[in-house]
Formats: sequence, C-alpha cells, structure tokens
Amino acid sequence: MITRYQHLNPKTQSQILELIASATDHDGIPVVAEHVLLYLRHGGDKDDFHLVAEENGEVFGYAHLDMTDEIEGPSAEVVIAPSERGKGIGNQLVAELKTLAGQRLRLWSHGDLPGAKSLALKNGLVHSRTVIQMRRSLTDPIPEIDPVIPIRSFLPGLDERAWLELNNAAFKGHPEQSNWLPRDLEIRSRESWFDPSGFLIAEIEGEMAGFCWTKIHGDHSHKHSAGEAEHDHDPIGEIYIMGVNPKFQGKGIGRAVTIAGLKHLRYAGIFSAMLYVDADNQSAIKLYQSLGFTEWGRDVLYRYTMPR
Repeated sequence: MITRYQHLNPKTQSQILELIASATDHDGIPVVAEHVLLYLRHGGDKDDFHLVAEENGEVFGYAHLDMTDEIEGPSAEVVIAPSERGKGIGNQLVAELKTLAGQRLRLWSHGDLPGAKSLALKNGLVHSRTVIQMRRSLTDPIPEIDPVIPIRSFLPGLDERAWLELNNAAFKGHPEQSNWLPRDLEIRSRESWFDPSGFLIAEIEGEMAGFCWTKIHGDHSHKHSAGEAEHDHDPIGEIYIMGVNPKFQGKGIGRAVTIAGLKHLRYAGIFSAMLYVDADNQSAIKLYQSLGFTEWGRDVLYRYTMPR
C-alpha cells in the first residue's frame, strides 16, 4: 500500500531513516541527496510530499517529492528496501509521483545503478543531467598552498551573512546551490559533522574571495541515526562545497582553497577524499584532476514530460 504524507509521524520518520541507512550500506553509496535527509531529520516549510510503501507497520519503500521548483519542475528520489527490490514497489511509487507531479517530473538515480536506470526508462523518463563523484587518496602528495592567498577558518556568528552572499553569487543559477537562505546554512551547522575549522575561507583585503567547506563522513564505527545498529567502514572526507567570488575568478583561489581543504582532511587523520561535480563543468573537472582526483561514480537525473 502506498500512503501519502505531507508530515511524518515520529515512528514512520524513524523507519524511513532506517530504510535509507540500510539501502546506503547495501549499495555502497548514499541513496538519497543530503537535502532529503536534512528535511527528514529537521522538517521544513517546503511544499514536499512523502510517499511510503508500507504494510503491517513495516516500511518497504520511500519516495520524496519536492514541488518547490517552478522552473525546473518537481524533483523526486526513490528508495526501495534491498530485500524488496524487483517486486514492483518502485513502479508503484513512480506512478504515484507522476500523478502528483503533473506535467513534469525529475527523478534522481544515485550511482546510476542498473535497477534504478531500468526503473526510470520503463516509466518514460529520459536522461537529463549527470553529476560525477571523484575521489583521491590523501596519502599521496598534496600540493602546497599559494602563500600569497590568506586562508582562515569560518567564524560562526560573524561570517554567515557574507558567506551566504558569496555562495549565492558563486552559484548563481545552480539547481541546488543557488539562492541559499540563512536557514539553509543554519540547519547544516547543527549537523554532527559540522566543524568550522574545516570550513575554509580565502579572504583578500577584508573580502571573501572563495571558500572550501569540508565534511567528514562517518567513523570507523558509527550510526547513521539514533537507535540504529553500528556500521563499520572507514571515514572519508568530502570537499563538500567549493566556490569562488566572481570578482576573484582566474586568480587561483579555487585551487588554493581546495588544497587547504585537502590538507585539513589529511591533518584530521582522513586517508581519502571525495567530491561531486557536474559532468559539464569542464573547468572544475580539470582543476580536480590536476589535484589528483579521478572519477569514482555518477549520479544521473532523469526527466519525464507528460505527452501532449
């Protein structure tokens, strides 16, 4: 049975988080985007829907539908319990998503696994966008930072406004990173992984020129959420967001702050790093390749438009 919720009760919310953790461990990759996890944990004021495949109090599948983007159209993500895949639950969820979304629907496939690709194509969705995950070892040499570019850590309580202005200028028009509000920064700063010492700012003559925000995923033994069993895997560092003030483009700021981020992660005892970049952002890909990153995997966006 597929149940639609706009607000989840605590029990169902906990079951969905457990489902996501289980699927993530099974697939070896995050199965939903970070903003979906944040919304599940913290709630929000978005016009979102939750579709839950459940029976006898057990949750077997989940779909999140974000209706807020009037330009690009509704965006969805689907998770099916590993033990229940191939039983038609995904098709049921996608059919309901298409009904709710109306004329258009965007569906993310994290890792572009064969089952997810098949689900999208069977339901009339076509490839629209690709995001590449890149990784590198932090045991390999890391270049030195340009000494003429001053870099410091983010200062909570002082830097929020200036950083939001920089972020929104650097990512103007970006489908996820543009138009951040104070709450977007606030809820991330409340996450257990947030560490201002790894949120690095390049500042030139009192103005933020660029930044590299790092994030450490997990530990040797950790829990995805309260009440779960522990999951054992090595921690990995992420170049979570890297941006450059348009005023300072072409001055090596992006390279400098990324190197600073890598050095911070290595100093923290992390041995590998990852990042995400749009497949069509060739300048960023070349920068990351020059710093030792290689492609690890891909997330694909599929799009559906109702025939006229």
